[in-house]
Amino acid sequence: MLALKRAAVAIALTGDAAGGTAVLLTLRAAGLRAHSSQWALPGGRCDEGETQVTAALRELHEELGLDLREANVLGLLDDYPTRSGYLITPVVVWADASAAISPNPEEVASVHRIALGDIERADAFDFTTIPESTRRVIRFRHAGQFIHAPTAALIYQFREVLAGRDTRVAELEQPVFAWK
Repeated sequence: MLALKRAAVAIALTGDAAGGTAVLLTLRAAGLRAHSSQWALPGGRCDEGETQVTAALRELHEELGLDLREANVLGLLDDYPTRSGYLITPVVVWADASAAISPNPEEVASVHRIALGDIERADAFDFTTIPESTRRVIRFRHAGQFIHAPTAALIYQFREVLAGRDTRVAELEQPVFAWK
């Protein structure tokens, strides 16, 4: 079995229009080589010698123009192995509501603030099956669309942490289109 490449994503928390807290979610640019036009948390591959925290902070800056430091890091969630050969570390960070977000159009088509209440809804996540795997596929419903794993799995685990539940997500499956 090949070793998985290290990657990191930011579960970036910030204020929302209603005065609550939201998670920043991006719709990836259509021109990207991999996973174009898909929903994603800001993030990417770890550079040589870079920690997952440093990579997540760098990617937040590259994709959204957010200049955060290690002092903004609240913690890490479980690593998630992807079918495309990555081991993703979710890094939970706090970005002040007044922090300017300036999406890089080469990487990000749009940025969305997902209220914590939206991820905490009882019907926010569901599970389905696919013929290609015995594992359950997780989906997150947002704005009439499905967001799939790995993004859905990582947001789900974050929701579970908020609720005080010790839930693991590495066994949750991705849809076949995300296997590349």
